[in-house]
Amino acid sequence: MKKVIFVMGVSGCGKSTIGNLLAKELSIPFFDGDDYHPKSNIEKMASGQALNDQDRQGWLETLNALAKQQLKINSCVIVCSALKQKYRTILSDTIEDETEWIHLAGTFNQIFERVNSRANHFMPSELLKSQFETLEHPENAITMDISLTPENIIKKIKHDLMNTSEFGLFGLGVMGKSLCRNLANNGFKISMFNRHVEGVEVDVAKNFKAQYTELSQSKAFDDIGEFVNSLQQPRRIMLMVNAGKTIDYVIEDLLPHLSENDIIIDGGNSNYKKTKERYDYLKSKGIHFIGTGVSGGEEGALKGPSIMPSGDKDAYDKVAPFLETISAKDKNGLPCCTYVGPEGSGQFIKMVHNGVEYVEMQLLAEVSTILEALGQNPDEISQTLESWHNSASSYLLEITTSIFKKKEGNDWLVKKILDKAGNKGTGNWTTIASAELGVPSTLISSALFSRYISFYKDERLQLSDLFNTEKTSALNITTNEILEAFQFARIINHYQGFKLISEASIKFEWHLNLSEIARIWTNGCIIRSTLMEELVGVFKETTNILTHTDFINQVQKFKPSTKKVVSECLLNDLTTPALSEAVQFLNGITTQYASANVIQAQRDYFGAHTYLRLDDNSGKSYHTNWI
Repeated sequence: MKKVIFVMGVSGCGKSTIGNLLAKELSIPFFDGDDYHPKSNIEKMASGQALNDQDRQGWLETLNALAKQQLKINSCVIVCSALKQKYRTILSDTIEDETEWIHLAGTFNQIFERVNSRANHFMPSELLKSQFETLEHPENAITMDISLTPENIIKKIKHDLMNTSEFGLFGLGVMGKSLCRNLANNGFKISMFNRHVEGVEVDVAKNFKAQYTELSQSKAFDDIGEFVNSLQQPRRIMLMVNAGKTIDYVIEDLLPHLSENDIIIDGGNSNYKKTKERYDYLKSKGIHFIGTGVSGGEEGALKGPSIMPSGDKDAYDKVAPFLETISAKDKNGLPCCTYVGPEGSGQFIKMVHNGVEYVEMQLLAEVSTILEALGQNPDEISQTLESWHNSASSYLLEITTSIFKKKEGNDWLVKKILDKAGNKGTGNWTTIASAELGVPSTLISSALFSRYISFYKDERLQLSDLFNTEKTSALNITTNEILEAFQFARIINHYQGFKLISEASIKFEWHLNLSEIARIWTNGCIIRSTLMEELVGVFKETTNILTHTDFINQVQKFKPSTKKVVSECLLNDLTTPALSEAVQFLNGITTQYASANVIQAQRDYFGAHTYLRLDDNSGKSYHTNWI
């Protein structure tokens, strides 16, 4: 990664000498900031007048432009006094993560004597004193004691620059390892940590490093202190450990070794509420916390995942070059990584992503069941699904197509897999969040409970004998009608998922950009699809896809097939909860006068809960003595 190295300090500290030597040692260009003063500044200084902040503004902006221009080509060294933090902010504007600061520090007497001992050089003590009073010591700079020889200063600077890592990855499970390789393949110098558990996890990081040539410049640790100290400040540490209490334990283990303004990134499937708690807790310690959703599985983590960071925007800006570089890219070459919003919003949308994923998987499972009931074997099911790619292309459709082709011996592997579906909790969290926010994410809960039902394998076997089910007739449906039912249900699924995000954004005042969220889900993530690509543009016009003309037309076109498919499956005792719920939900959400009036009457009857009236718009509550 190219860097601009600013060498700073008060007059007489040796900036030009050290800067020149450093540039030669690193074989990169050297620039003296004083050479870039405008004529007006030179004339003012020549007349004995000190420059003010207004005089310096344009000069500092010129040096910032110089730095940006050089970074397109190579690293460089620029010397500039940069005594105030606001000067350094201007110098590093938009290139903070490509900027290194070297502060040449010494005492007043040390520098005063050094300057005045030089031939033809005399600095009044008042002027030097003024510089020391102006100096605001930089944070996160490599500070060099000018009492060292220039050679030793250069040696130490080079050591600190070359031997500290830009990014740390904590936890080398499947995803952690893939992200490490991704970072290394993109030219980042990283440090990797995995815990040491005698006899269980020993030398995990070192052994992992030895496996892959791209990790040759990476550092491997099983000691937390050494790991943290190997990182440039502000430290950027991404946690890829199990969600839950483990995150809190890791944070407590890290805290004694961290410095103010260091950044922790949680890349696991953490609950968004816990992310908010951790954000607030670490903020009180002066540490930034970024809750980050990461989707794409092992392959995505290696080749480019979809990344959903949230928290403090300034902290995100300091990790953006890393996350955006390793993320997948959309069809326009933009990173499938964006700052989502404050608090735990990134973890929230990853949670909803997983809920939508549950439904997409359930729909494909149901479709496969229907095709099997039509008499298709796994090869034929695969061929049918493959024929749908032009109409309903998605990553999950692609992998399901491949799954039905896979054989083990003379039989298809899918037929040998136990029919008990697991889950890691995110579908459960999504359902709970929907209930808490009062949003009817019925397809997500249906897909979740379908997994729960599947887990009761023994009871299902018992009850299948007690309630013998048989086909009452041949399935009178075509594969095209099944495809249209699948497309219908997917639209409803995406409506519900983004509706949940939209309602959470309003409730928590997150101001989420639905179009941008859809965009970062067009590649790298598990729910990427052509439908998601359509939604990028749709969400620029509306937050409700069921009010968009294109989707109104599609839903109306696909609904007759969906009704027929669901009806035929019901008549033949085929289990299609997600397809069925898609129709029921649309019927409910498009019903002008629902049956809830009866429920309100019942509530008033037994609990005096009152009700509103259609013929009274005042909002007045009514109660009736029903007996």
